[in-house]
Amino acid sequence: MTAVPAPDPGPDAGAVWHYGDPFGEQRAAATEAVVVDRSHRAVITLTGGDRKSWLHSISTQHVSELPEGASTENLSLDGQGRVEDHWIQTELGGVTYLDTEAWRGEPLLAYLRAMVFWSDVTPDAADMVVLSLLGPRLSEPATLDVLGVDELPAEMTAVPLPRGGFMRRMTSAHTGQIELDVLVPRQQSSDWLHRLTQAGVRAAGVWAYEAHRVASRRPRLGVDTDERTIPHEVGWIGDPGVGAVHLNKGCYRGQETVARVHNLGRPPRMLVLLHLDGSADRPATGDPVLADKRTVGRLGTVVDHVDLGPIALALVKRGLPADTALVTGTGGDVAAVIDPDSLPPADVAGAGRIAVERLRGTNR
Repeated sequence: MTAVPAPDPGPDAGAVWHYGDPFGEQRAAATEAVVVDRSHRAVITLTGGDRKSWLHSISTQHVSELPEGASTENLSLDGQGRVEDHWIQTELGGVTYLDTEAWRGEPLLAYLRAMVFWSDVTPDAADMVVLSLLGPRLSEPATLDVLGVDELPAEMTAVPLPRGGFMRRMTSAHTGQIELDVLVPRQQSSDWLHRLTQAGVRAAGVWAYEAHRVASRRPRLGVDTDERTIPHEVGWIGDPGVGAVHLNKGCYRGQETVARVHNLGRPPRMLVLLHLDGSADRPATGDPVLADKRTVGRLGTVVDHVDLGPIALALVKRGLPADTALVTGTGGDVAAVIDPDSLPPADVAGAGRIAVERLRGTNR
């Protein structure tokens, strides 16, 4: 089994891109079970009695009362409501675990430490790895035996593992696919991979994971977002277990933008899935998306999918019709089509906009 490294530079540099059969690995993820080594992700721990209330005050999610075993997505915004950090958060055994993109690990840890002041909380880097498992056969006895559980937990719920670390089940929104994350001490990583593959779980590279993620329309920080991205544009709005921003909680940095856009109901851009012309050279992340030679968006993750062919996530102008003729790539020579199922619901006027329109109506 030959391990092919992920593109460097790139967000997965240092990881395995595939093991010689990328489409076979994707097929196995859809029909059997695979394990993807995502140990390049950064893991941070928070300890101390104030950790939940403290993090609640500086992030977008409602986590002050996050129960034991619960997992959720969370964000840190800048003062204008633009996304700076995104992480998956798990509460277990008196510790809050955050895992995020490798390139944001140190900046996020530095920010958290700078915000401690007098609170009883200690942020620290954790020498842990993330192994992601995909596939319908993850619930079979052989895999459960390796994981040390009788059954899989509920979605966005974590359970401790016998030798340290924990397993959490991610949401199956959009695909209905079983997805697990196993977070274990780094020194146990090789043993976990060996025991899982011995139980029939196939090793797959991050290409398989990325194809699954893009088809699920799940954005990735710094790839499908840019320096202007606000949470509404990429679907990071909702209650714990659904989104990364809770709309009914106390103040946090960037809240004014979140509330204003929610009330007016008009984020400037939307995240969509694009089907790309497979006969042309692949475009790259950051390439412009054009309509009638005008830039209407920005390309995010680009990946070849075993069933869908070349696909990509893109941030495009809100309200752009699905049948708009689009091109992308550095030379604007790659045709692209919006997947209509990826379009967000039609704009619904928020309470603030309705009030303004009523006021304008009475003043006429």
